[in-house]
Amino acid sequence: MFAVYAASPQPDNPLAALTVGERPTPEAPEGWVSVSVRAASLNMHDLWTLRGVGIKPEQFPMILGCDGAGVLEDGSEVVLHSVIGDPAWSGDETLDPRRTLLTELHQGTFADTVIVPKRNILPKPSSLSFAEAACMGTAWLTAYRMLFVKSGLRPGQTMLVQGASGGVSTALIQLGRAAGYRVWVTGRSEEKRALASSLGAHDVFESGARLPERVDAVFETVGKATWSHSMKALKPGGIIVISGSTSGPDANAELQRLFFLQLRVVGSTMGTRDELADLLKFCALKDIRPQIGLTLPLADAVKGFEAMQAGETAGKIVFTHA
Repeated sequence: MFAVYAASPQPDNPLAALTVGERPTPEAPEGWVSVSVRAASLNMHDLWTLRGVGIKPEQFPMILGCDGAGVLEDGSEVVLHSVIGDPAWSGDETLDPRRTLLTELHQGTFADTVIVPKRNILPKPSSLSFAEAACMGTAWLTAYRMLFVKSGLRPGQTMLVQGASGGVSTALIQLGRAAGYRVWVTGRSEEKRALASSLGAHDVFESGARLPERVDAVFETVGKATWSHSMKALKPGGIIVISGSTSGPDANAELQRLFFLQLRVVGSTMGTRDELADLLKFCALKDIRPQIGLTLPLADAVKGFEAMQAGETAGKIVFTHA
């Protein structure tokens, strides 16, 4: 079958590992299903896989792609949940120490066919296209959990999103606006800030700019480059919810500010199957469609990876299958 995969770990030049070609068609074992992939979205996780982060060298070659939407053998249209847990685990699968994601242990969605456990498929809402549904499993689920499970925000309160154009950031803007929060966003360029405004941000600011007032919550995916600004932007007792550190993890913790103002820092990773089901319902109820900045045939996946590596995003990057 046709696939886009990482041939070997390349820590210093990740795109050198990116390969477009043929891979064996997988067969679903007992309790798993085969999905004919119609669309799959690109995540930063895929670039990390190319670097060899979170995956052992002996697991290469690895088909990339955490997210996807497609069709079962009986014609049912489905969305994929990317977190694959231990069947013996009960409760929140994101806390399962043996959990894994597609592309870490199991082959991913950038292929004609992907196999997943039966519990990892959910019905695709008719209101979403395959390309839109393919955005839900990682970036949008991450944003949903940050907002509605981790932050404790109430409608009417003010949230700040650091970074205006990535998949998680655009999801936070759209979900936050729909939920009744006052949404502020920072962006590195006028173009990125304009995108945030078009998605529903109430106000936008240059990266690191002094804000008119302090906020109730900051949503972080950037890390080192924005961390100090995030800490200074919070009201006493406010919260930072962090799900990534794309600019590097070694931020100054600013511990004096943290304890003196009784700030809270909460980590958030992905989300559960039930949260994905609720996200899909919420998007259907509010008629929310994810921002897709670039759609490409899977055969042209290299262009999508180049855009993500260069930071040239305006929402999700999606690959479609014939």
